[in-house]
Amino acid sequence: MNLVAIFIALVFLYSLISGRLERTVVTAPMLFTAAGMLMLLFLPELWERKGSLEVFLRVAEVGLVLLLFTDASRTDLRVLNNIRNLPVRLLSIGMLLTIVLGGLVALAVFPQLTVWEAGILAAILAPTDAGLGQIIVNSPGVPIRIRQALNVEAGLNDGLSVPFLLFFMALAGTLVEGHHASLTRFIMEQLGFGAFVGVGIGLLGGWLLGLARRQEWMAESFQQLGVVALPLLCVLASDAVGASMFIAAFVAGLVVQAGFKEAGKDSGQFAEEWGQLLNLFVFFLFGILVARAGHQFTVPYLLYAILSLTLVRMLPVAIALLGSRLQKATVLFMGWFGPRGLASIVLGLVYLEHEMHLPGESIIRLAVMATVSLSIFAHGLTAMPGISLYAKHVGALDASAPEQQRAEVKLAGEDSHVTPSTSS
Repeated sequence: MNLVAIFIALVFLYSLISGRLERTVVTAPMLFTAAGMLMLLFLPELWERKGSLEVFLRVAEVGLVLLLFTDASRTDLRVLNNIRNLPVRLLSIGMLLTIVLGGLVALAVFPQLTVWEAGILAAILAPTDAGLGQIIVNSPGVPIRIRQALNVEAGLNDGLSVPFLLFFMALAGTLVEGHHASLTRFIMEQLGFGAFVGVGIGLLGGWLLGLARRQEWMAESFQQLGVVALPLLCVLASDAVGASMFIAAFVAGLVVQAGFKEAGKDSGQFAEEWGQLLNLFVFFLFGILVARAGHQFTVPYLLYAILSLTLVRMLPVAIALLGSRLQKATVLFMGWFGPRGLASIVLGLVYLEHEMHLPGESIIRLAVMATVSLSIFAHGLTAMPGISLYAKHVGALDASAPEQQRAEVKLAGEDSHVTPSTSS
């Protein structure tokens, strides 16, 4: 109860100075993570209360479910029609190479891990966080095409990471003594049932919302709540059939647009308001966990965190963007600003929740915590200086440069008449 009270007080205090902080390098995830770390000074009993943070998993799961549904429902699927589009490059070649390279680096830094355990770690850290990169997405100094490429990548790669995580978990589980789960059955239940639940709820829910809107049965004030209820229904239905709630929510967000095109706008507004509260609570509790485990962050964990945010991220992005004619500064900018955050935290918790008791479980847990915590502060502190330097570079480019082309994909709620950005 003390934690909740402290968090609420912190939210109130942050709201008072949020406008001023937005003009500094201090981001909300940085502040709330740091506050969580400091909690051990004021509440030392947290060192001994092993079960005190069980609510963490549930809050984080709901937060990621809403995020997956929102990002999927706001995405224009026409972007998938052209492999030359920047988001598709990042989500296909870039993401696959990130997982492969992340696994190889994990094996090199942590030789105790099996191939499948290294795959689990790589899949957990593959998705980027749109929330941590929000300052990039909103900056007029960054060309609109580059902003939206990073935004769409972050919006979809968390959902695409889930199948890889479940696949590696299933393979790793077959090697554990006493773990007799069938790989085929595990994948069918988690992926197949999850997709089935998502399609059913998304199509039916979208059709009903569209019908109610056309017939003017639905009050404007409840339209947003009706849309947000769909991912929560995915959670309940997935629990009932043993499916992945994340796959279900992601698929539901993709198909709900067929019946109700305004779903992305409504879910996006909710995520920007109430969803933000859940996300900040996750970062607050994550800070507590990092502080409790901080003494275990030895050199190998810090080394892997640095490599994960640099080599493992930047090299795949550079390869994925070959032939795009983008400036080297743009490739470097897009490679660096791929922060790890909420999705990696929740996927790590999902793995731990299965209690597979793999030999490398503690290594995976600490590596994820070290990487995410480093990303929260490193990307937060470098965002404004990075934008300033990059804006000066692209400001000198003429209108024919690839960076200054029109945006390739439009998210729900954005102006359809998008023009190239100019430096501020």
